[in-house]
Amino acid sequence: SNLSWLGYGCLKQDWTLIIVNTTGAALQTLYILAYLYYSPAKCPVLLRSLLLLAVLAAGYGYFTLLVADTGTRLARLGLFCSVFTISMYLSPLADLAKIVQSRSTRCLSFPLTITTFLASTSWTLYGLQLHDPYITV
Repeated sequence: SNLSWLGYGCLKQDWTLIIVNTTGAALQTLYILAYLYYSPAKCPVLLRSLLLLAVLAAGYGYFTLLVADTGTRLARLGLFCSVFTISMYLSPLADLAKIVQSRSTRCLSFPLTITTFLASTSWTLYGLQLHDPYITV
């Protein structure tokens, strides 16, 4: 997600998107490396990571080589980023089902929930200010 939004920010020449998503991508890389280091089953995790990198490379190739017009590229990349971000926000719904079934919040990180809410609200307000529907979503 960070790398996609970083590409969108570079295409738009939006330094806020570039700085925030460069930092986010660096931190996410650190989290992945720590997970790989401490994971007892390294092979499946490494294979999934490599598969996702291949998907990222294919997406990069699509947006840079096959979509020549900058306006079209910006619109398609923005749509891709928005769909990817929405899917990322939908992924904790499985945890929500566990919380409702077990009537326990043990699997819910409250600080992560609050910071995610504040971050998404901030990006929505930023997108509204820029009149950018992709960032707003």
